[in-house]
Amino acid sequence: MEFYFPTEFGEQLAFSAAAVSAIIGLVIMFAPGVTFRLFGLQHLTERRDGLVLLRSSLAGFYLGFGASALLLAQPMVYLAFGISFAIAVFGAVLSILSDGGATVRNCLLLVVHSALAILPLMYVFGWV
Repeated sequence: MEFYFPTEFGEQLAFSAAAVSAIIGLVIMFAPGVTFRLFGLQHLTERRDGLVLLRSSLAGFYLGFGASALLLAQPMVYLAFGISFAIAVFGAVLSILSDGGATVRNCLLLVVHSALAILPLMYVFGWV
């Protein structure tokens, strides 16, 4: 079985968004301390509950969805991928507006999530 790399430009954009998501998931999975520092958070040294949550929920979402979109490369998978990140964008906007979380980190994360949502959705809906 051969690894599939898309030939159409729109699908390449969706594919690259899935690859970026998988890479982010790998970084979160294997370097959670670095991820905490990048997000401006800290974990208590005597309790490791935060690391479990970060690796399972956050890294699992990024890595699992990105890798499945890379391996399956189907429009419906890209649609689910884009919608999931679009909902994450909605949550970030909601938090920025209602919780006063308009920091540089949150705005940067909003831009990354927006790109990860827009690229596959543009391919699925035929805008590229």
